[in-house]
Amino acid sequence: MMTVTPVRDASLLFGYCCLIFFMSHQSTLPVAMMFPHQDKLIHASAYALMGGLAWLSFRHLNFPVIITALVALLFASVYGVTDEYHQSFIAGRDADVWDWVADTTGALLMIAIIVWRKR
Repeated sequence: MMTVTPVRDASLLFGYCCLIFFMSHQSTLPVAMMFPHQDKLIHASAYALMGGLAWLSFRHLNFPVIITALVALLFASVYGVTDEYHQSFIAGRDADVWDWVADTTGALLMIAIIVWRKR
């Protein structure tokens, strides 16, 4: 049986943040656009995973469930803002407020599912 450790959970979140940073630093991404606004779905999915990893990491702080949820959501949303800002300096990329909205929405949905399942 695998033991739950704060270091492992924080490492997963940190590693995923590094992956997002690396992907954001690329001028182009190898994604075939099959329908309009597909990028928003990709953003929401990526940040849903980040929201879940943030939850896993912050649950070790022993806050009430709602506070843990808010901290995890705030982390993912702020990271989304910094990611969009970072992209504004990359040739071929730009910052888009709607990408940030999709990021935050994805994280919110995942965290809401986690909170709902905890009840």
